[in-house]
Amino acid sequence: MSDQVSPLGPDRSRSKTHVLARMQRYKAMLRTKWWVLILGALVGSLIAGGMSWFDPPSYVSSGRMIVSIKLAIPEGSVYTEELSNFLGTQAALMQSGAVINRAHARVTAQKPNLQMQNVSLRVSVLPKTTIFVLSAVGGNAEYSQAFLQAAMEEYVSLKKEMRTQTSDTTVASLTEEVMRLEKELRKSDEELVAFQSTNSSLAMQDAGTSAGNWLSTLNQGLATMKSEYDLLTTLTLDQNLELQKEKTAATPVPANAASDKKTPVTTTGTEPSADYMKAKQEIMEKKASQKELGRYLRPRHPKMVALSEEIEHKEALLEVYKEASLDHLEMKKGSLEIQIRNREKDIREQEAKVLEIVRKNAEFQRLKANSARIQALYDKLLGTMQTLDVNKEVSQESVTIMEKASAPEADRRHMSSKLARGAAIGFGVGLVLLLILDRLDDRLTSFAELQDLFDEPVLGQIPKERAPFRSRELKLLEPDDPRHSFVEAYRNLRSSLLYMAEPAQRPKTLLLTSSVPNEGKSLTSANLAITMANAGSRILLVDADLRKGVLHSRFGTPGEPGFSEALSKGLNWEEAVHPTSTPNLFLLPRGAITQKSSEFFIGQVTETFLKQASAKYDYVMLDTAPVMAADDVTSLAPNIDGVVFLIRAEHTSARVARAALELLYQRQVRILGLIFNAVRPSSVDYYYYYRYKDYYKAHPSSPAKAKATEKAKD
Repeated sequence: MSDQVSPLGPDRSRSKTHVLARMQRYKAMLRTKWWVLILGALVGSLIAGGMSWFDPPSYVSSGRMIVSIKLAIPEGSVYTEELSNFLGTQAALMQSGAVINRAHARVTAQKPNLQMQNVSLRVSVLPKTTIFVLSAVGGNAEYSQAFLQAAMEEYVSLKKEMRTQTSDTTVASLTEEVMRLEKELRKSDEELVAFQSTNSSLAMQDAGTSAGNWLSTLNQGLATMKSEYDLLTTLTLDQNLELQKEKTAATPVPANAASDKKTPVTTTGTEPSADYMKAKQEIMEKKASQKELGRYLRPRHPKMVALSEEIEHKEALLEVYKEASLDHLEMKKGSLEIQIRNREKDIREQEAKVLEIVRKNAEFQRLKANSARIQALYDKLLGTMQTLDVNKEVSQESVTIMEKASAPEADRRHMSSKLARGAAIGFGVGLVLLLILDRLDDRLTSFAELQDLFDEPVLGQIPKERAPFRSRELKLLEPDDPRHSFVEAYRNLRSSLLYMAEPAQRPKTLLLTSSVPNEGKSLTSANLAITMANAGSRILLVDADLRKGVLHSRFGTPGEPGFSEALSKGLNWEEAVHPTSTPNLFLLPRGAITQKSSEFFIGQVTETFLKQASAKYDYVMLDTAPVMAADDVTSLAPNIDGVVFLIRAEHTSARVARAALELLYQRQVRILGLIFNAVRPSSVDYYYYYRYKDYYKAHPSSPAKAKATEKAKD
C-alpha cells in the first residue's frame, strides 16, 4: 500500500446538493412553523372582515350588452371594426372616464332628486362571445341601477359619435386624396405626351433592333480578329505557316476562276512564306539524297561534296526566307492590331447608341406605367367615394343593449372577496416573516451547510432516533440492537477516530463536548464508548461534568464517590471506577456536585489522573460540560490528546458553535473533528445506513439457508 492516500476529486453534484439542502431547510421550517402561515391568513381575514363590518352597505345592478364586430353596408361590402384586442378595447372604453362622467350627468339630468354617488363599474366578457356583462356597485341601490343604465346608453351614444366622426373624416380624407391623384394624373399625362412628341415609340423599337443586331456582328468580328492575333503571337513561324497553308487549302476556289485559263489563280507562292516552305522542303530532299548516296559514296566524293555545298547554299537562302517570313508575320500582326482598335472603337460607339435607345424605351415604359398606376388608383378611390358614405348608409347599429340594468341587490360577493383578499395578504405576510426568520436563524439543518460554515473534518453523522413510548430519553446501545442505522452511525464514528492518524499519533485521551446544553453530548459519549469497547479496546468513560453529569444514571451505577472526590479529596480514582454491562467498558462517575471544577482541572491532580488512566486503559473518554456554559472544558482540554466537538442538527447555532471552537483554539487545543448529531434520516444529504435499512431484514430461517447466504456473500 502507498503511504499517501489520494484525495477525492471535486464534488460535481455540490451545486445540486446546495439547492436540495436549501429546500430541506424550508421544509423543516414549514414542519415546525406552519402555524405562522395559518395564523397570518386567519388574522388577515379577520382584519378584512372587521374593516368590512364598518363599511356602508353596497348594492349591485347588472346588465348585458352585445357588440357586433361586422356591419352590413350597401353593395355587399363589409365594414369591420379594429379586431386587434377588440374585446379588451371595448371593455376599456365602457369603463373610461368619458362614459362614466356622461353617465353621471345623464342620471343627474333624468333624476335630479338622486344625489350623485361613487359607483364602481365592472366589465367582463362571456367566454367565446362578444357579450359584455356590466355590474355597477354603489352605496345607493336606486342610483346604482340608474347609473348602470345610463352608462350603457352613453356607451351606445359614444360609439355612434365615434362612428360618425370616423365616417366624416374618412370621406374628407378620400376627397383630398382624389384631388391629389387628379393632379398627379394630369401631370403624368402631360409628361407622356411631351415625351412622345419628340420620340416615336415604333422608330425607337426598330432602331433598337437594328442597332442590337449590328452590335452583335461587330462583337463577332472582334472576337475573330482577337483569336487570329492570339494565334500569330502564340505559335512559332513554322506552326503559323502550317496553319496558313491549311486555311488556304480549305478556302474554296471560285468556279469561274478555275474555268478561265486567262485569269491566273493567286497562290501563296509569291509570298515569302511560300519561298521559305519551298526552300525548307528542298533542303530536306537534298539531305535525304545525301543520306542515300552516303551509303555508297565516300564523303569526299565529288557528288557528295556538291550536295553538301548545295545544302549549305539552300540553308543560307532559307535563313533569308525566314527573315522575310517573320517580317511578313509582324506586318500582319500590326495590321490586326489596327483593325482590332478600330473595331473596338466602333463597338463603343454602337453600345452608346444602343444604351441611349434602351434608356429612352425605359423612360417611355416608366411614364406609361406610372400613368396607368395613378389612373387605376384614381378610378378606385372615385368609385369608393361614389358608393361609400359610412355616416348615412350603415343599415344597423354595432352596439345593442341586450339586458337592461337589473334591480339592485345586496353585494354579497363584496364580503367574500375582501375576506379572501385579506387571507391572501395575511398568508403572504406570514410567508415573508418566515423567510426573514430563516435569514436570522443560523441553526444548521443539513450536512451541506455544516461543510460550508466549518472547515473542521466531519467524523460522522448520527441519525435522529425517537425515544420509546412514555420515555424521555433514548436507550444506550445494546447487543443486537434493532436500531441498525443508529448502531452503524456510531461504528462509522469509531472508524473515523481509529484511522484518522498513525498508530503512534492516535489520541489515547478523548474529550467530547459541545457549545450549549441539550445537544446530546452525554448520550453520544456513552454510545461511542460502548462501540469502542465492543471492538475489544479497554475504555474508561469519565463523567467530567462535575456540575450536572448524568452518566451514572444511564449505566445504572452509583453516582458517588466519583471523579469529584478523586480531584478534591485525594480519593484513589481506581476505587471509584465501576464496571458496566458492556465488556471492556468502565465508568468513573461524576461524584458529588461541585461548582469549583475549573480549579480542579487546572491543578496537578488532573494531569496525574490522566497519565495513570491512559497507562491502564486503551482509551480514556471524558464527557464534559458545554463550552459556553462553563469554563470546565477550556481548563481541561489543553491536557487532553484530542477533542471531539458535537453539533446538533436544527438546534445548534452556527455563530455559537464557531465561538466555542475559537475558545478552544485559543488554548491550543487539538480539535479532531465534528459530530453532526440528531440528523433527520430524511435529509437530502444523509445517504448511508438509514436508507438501506432493509439490508438487515434478510434473515435466513434455516441453517441451510444461512450457509447458502454466507457462501453467496463470499
